[in-house]
Amino acid sequence: MKSKTIPKPLVQLNQWSIILFVLSFWIFQVEHFLLVPLAANACGAFLGFNPIVKAGRAFLRKDASSYIQEDADQQRFNSTIAVICLAAGYASSLAGWSVASVVFTALVFVSAAVALLGFCIGCFIRFQWKRYQYKRSNG
Repeated sequence: MKSKTIPKPLVQLNQWSIILFVLSFWIFQVEHFLLVPLAANACGAFLGFNPIVKAGRAFLRKDASSYIQEDADQQRFNSTIAVICLAAGYASSLAGWSVASVVFTALVFVSAAVALLGFCIGCFIRFQWKRYQYKRSNG
């Protein structure tokens, strides 16, 4: 069975959208800016359909399969982490907890920025989790 993949430029588009919307939230102090990446990543994590990624497909210059591919299951895991951080940041902002809001949004901002630079924090976390599960099951 072939694993589902996502072209890397579309993964990077999603990462850039997280960065830009979090920056917009920080600059303008409008927590509703967080709803765009939150909703898109929630759809990606729980429905397997990220509207930002879907819209980006129209702008690919080559056939999607000709790009470096990213594992869809890994991206779903990463989106789940992003959803948790963005939701916590949004809720914190609504509650007036500005420090918590900045911390949670900074976590997802830094993760997206570092991923664009080549190191996927979510991939590292998932690898360690899978490693732990394997070691535990094999005594």
